[in-house]
Amino acid sequence: MFKNLVFIACLFMLVLSCSQKNNSGTASSKDNGENKKNANDLINETSPYLLQHAYNPVDWKAWNNESLQLAKDQNKLIVISVGYSACHWCHVMEEESFENDSVAKIMNDNFISIKVDREERPDVDQIYMNAVQLMTGSGGWPLNCITLPDGRPVFGGTYFTKKQWTKILEDMSTLYKNDPDKVIAFAEQLTEGVKNSDLITINKENVEFNPLAIKTMVKQWRAYLDFQNGGQKKAPKFPMPSNLDFLLRYSYQYENKNVQDFVLTTLDKMANGGIYDQIGGGFSRYSVDDRWHVPHFEKMLYDNAQLVSLYANAYQLTKNESYKTVVIETLEFVERELTQEEGAFYSSLDADSKTKEGELEEGAFYVWTKEELQTELGDDFQMFKSYYNINPTGKWEKNHYILFKTKTNSEFLKNYNISEEDFNKKILDWKINLFKVRNKRNRPRTDDKVLTSWNALMLKSYINAYRVIGDKTYLDKAIKNAKFIKENQINEDGSLFHNYKNGKSTIEGFSEDYAHTISAYIELYQVTLDENWLNLANDLMEYSITHFVDKESGMFYFTPDTETNLITRKIEVIDNVIPSSNSVLAENLFKLSHYYSNNEYAAMSKQMLSNMNDQFKSSPSAYSNWLSLYLNYSNPYYEVAISGANALDKINEVNHYYLPNILIAGSVSESNLPIMESRFIEDDTYIYVCVNGACKLPVESTRAAVEQLLK
Repeated sequence: MFKNLVFIACLFMLVLSCSQKNNSGTASSKDNGENKKNANDLINETSPYLLQHAYNPVDWKAWNNESLQLAKDQNKLIVISVGYSACHWCHVMEEESFENDSVAKIMNDNFISIKVDREERPDVDQIYMNAVQLMTGSGGWPLNCITLPDGRPVFGGTYFTKKQWTKILEDMSTLYKNDPDKVIAFAEQLTEGVKNSDLITINKENVEFNPLAIKTMVKQWRAYLDFQNGGQKKAPKFPMPSNLDFLLRYSYQYENKNVQDFVLTTLDKMANGGIYDQIGGGFSRYSVDDRWHVPHFEKMLYDNAQLVSLYANAYQLTKNESYKTVVIETLEFVERELTQEEGAFYSSLDADSKTKEGELEEGAFYVWTKEELQTELGDDFQMFKSYYNINPTGKWEKNHYILFKTKTNSEFLKNYNISEEDFNKKILDWKINLFKVRNKRNRPRTDDKVLTSWNALMLKSYINAYRVIGDKTYLDKAIKNAKFIKENQINEDGSLFHNYKNGKSTIEGFSEDYAHTISAYIELYQVTLDENWLNLANDLMEYSITHFVDKESGMFYFTPDTETNLITRKIEVIDNVIPSSNSVLAENLFKLSHYYSNNEYAAMSKQMLSNMNDQFKSSPSAYSNWLSLYLNYSNPYYEVAISGANALDKINEVNHYYLPNILIAGSVSESNLPIMESRFIEDDTYIYVCVNGACKLPVESTRAAVEQLLK
């Protein structure tokens, strides 16, 4: 039945969009003179993406109960159009279609049109993205889905030209008026497919998590890895921090140099490529080519947060100074461009910015002409040109260049009579000079909404940077953000808000908000030993269990039991660019079970991992964060409890080592936390290393404790 559904969906799509081949839409934004600037309902929203559409002639509504009821009352199909502020092709479709009076008239006469910010409403995006993927085999943004008045999907796709979109609207509205039963029958089949596409059943067998199984999975995964340029084979290339973090850990625990070389090659190539901002720090979302040269220039908070943590871990393992530089420069970028006064972090920077002529153009803020560089760098231009490939290798389009390194400093300097230390100073001078020049340009737009889950990822990255580099300002920023979330995003009943904008917290939190906030608070406890953060993490976990758990499978729904206006509740399990909420929650349960000696948590975590066991084998790269948890069960996993007046100093010493298979606990005084009970001695600081409930002799030396871990 499911294959038939996909076939029917594809056939339906083909019939409706037969005009797509060999058509090019016009870029005209208005048909009938100057468009009157009358605002639609989006003017009352706070999302920058929704506000960008507030003056479209389309009578856009926001996603809410009132808009959905209006469609039912008027018996109109719904257009659900999903995008986000930094999305280039979202802007293109807006200009071509949604700013066009004739297109707007068709939409306004025949549909209730709802604009959705996918970052504000990932729950809505999930459902209709799933529907489009079932219909077409792929997805992306902008996402455009046509549904029945009750929200059940009947047609969808991504970007359409004006001509394509006009025909789709006309065909769908005509079909619904003339033969509504056919449309309803199709919607019923497709909705059933959406509901069944990610059902997770409980695994009642006793799963043995063995170390050889992980080896087999990684061996299967290797066929898709690009060992020359890093990342997955082919283009486009996404950083996928969770994948790389797991493979780094695997390579260390299994002493697999080949896999470790792959990870480090990927980190080097990304840091040297155009995907990394060589002047201002920070990473773009992905590269459109297979060598990390040409980025899609939007900068997302979630990418930069996770990549800071990844490079910090790599620096901890290798002591490679270039990884430390990436961490520092990326955090400088976040502090400069994505941080607000209250200590919260904005969502993203747009891919597009205005040229000197005032036209929005992708990457305009970041790219250079040869003439600009010659003017600014003078005598240094020849060396700069060679280092950053101001040549056919680094050339992009319209005679612009994207700075792109293809050699290490030591390789590059073989042809120059200059020390590496002096060359590093020269690079810094270049960056300072060009940064000042670039700052005079029109800046990309900032999406200044604050999302709890993404903030938690950034909070965690500051903790990881502090743990590895030791800069106290990183810890201060982490604590400031942790307090922001606690004071603004946690409701009186213990629930979380998802969004914060203009001093107001809105939108009920999703499982991703709980997952990443709990994880970040656990990490913050590990570097501060302030048990208030750990207890708060535990409280949020209890709330999650009460309001998100599917009683049958033990997995967590993406939406709470209070959410009622969606056609289904999804269960997110695939580790994509951001790890899935379920994999992070399972990991949190595992850690909290150790801290609180909570057998219920331990059983839940193990059951969730068991439920996913068969999926790991078929596509390991889609479950990398789950596989990190798998390593905790299949290989030794240590509790490291440090008790005494010097516990924080000892923890800082432990953090000099890359030890991915440990859980840190500690206290500087008597503690009632189960993992710390009866371990405090007034005048001494002891380190306890335990595994599976068995503890080695306590030691006072950090080196001695690490030796116990490495035996």
